[in-house]
Amino acid sequence: MPTWTALTTLDGEDAAQSLADAIEEMVPEPYGVGVFDIEDGSGRWEVGAYFDEAPNEIVLEILAAAYGAKPFAISELPDVNWVAKVQRELHPVDAGRFFVFGPHDRDKLPEGRVALEIEAAMAFGTGHHQTTLGCLLAFDKLFTDGYRFENVADIGAGTAVLAMAAAKVLPEAKILASDIDPVAVDVSRANLAVNDLAGRVTCVEAAGFDHVTIRKAAPFDLVFANILKGPLVELAPDMARYVAPGGRVILSGLLATQAEQIIERYETCQFRLQSRDDLGDWSALVLERI
Repeated sequence: MPTWTALTTLDGEDAAQSLADAIEEMVPEPYGVGVFDIEDGSGRWEVGAYFDEAPNEIVLEILAAAYGAKPFAISELPDVNWVAKVQRELHPVDAGRFFVFGPHDRDKLPEGRVALEIEAAMAFGTGHHQTTLGCLLAFDKLFTDGYRFENVADIGAGTAVLAMAAAKVLPEAKILASDIDPVAVDVSRANLAVNDLAGRVTCVEAAGFDHVTIRKAAPFDLVFANILKGPLVELAPDMARYVAPGGRVILSGLLATQAEQIIERYETCQFRLQSRDDLGDWSALVLERI
């Protein structure tokens, strides 16, 4: 069945959310509406709506004008088996000692590598995005340099690929993975089972560190947080609270143009920069709690 999308941008989160609320009242009604910070420093937000029949273009034109948004770009998506397409086009990822792959590439596993199998249909961080790759490479370098960790948290875990990487090479460590999305938590548990890691990682639904299980497990000596700039800024004080002195945090989900702002924020919260690596437009940071 074909799908129609309607996308626009406008200034300000409040205006974007109000526009999204108005779209929800349309006829035909959308089956999904999303509001996203473009995260380029412009202050602009994207509003996207998804329909299973052609949307009313006149109503969308009126709404765009009423909320000061750009005209909607309306597209009809072809009826494609997207899961099969993704599986065909996503190739295995080399990340130091780690090898991330989908079930369709099990026969390509190189000898001597740490295998991390991720179902491509579960698109909460397959390892192919540069932010996840950057985190894996940063962790791989720490491990190569002799760092060993005993208490690890993956905040905003998605598929839990980072938590699984830690579990594979730190067999004695306590590891916890959390995500604000309950579907992502289910995905994490499924991927852990596929990788013979069921029971090795505790998975919880939580926003940041806001869960009794996480707080009881602290302090951590390693925290992954591959999220977005806004949440990373907000989490800085909690990172200082729940990471042990001498512990490390690996941060990504931020554009290279945002890295200095994140570094400065964390320096005010008892962290110092250990390393920064840019992959394309994205950065991965390693900071030490002091």
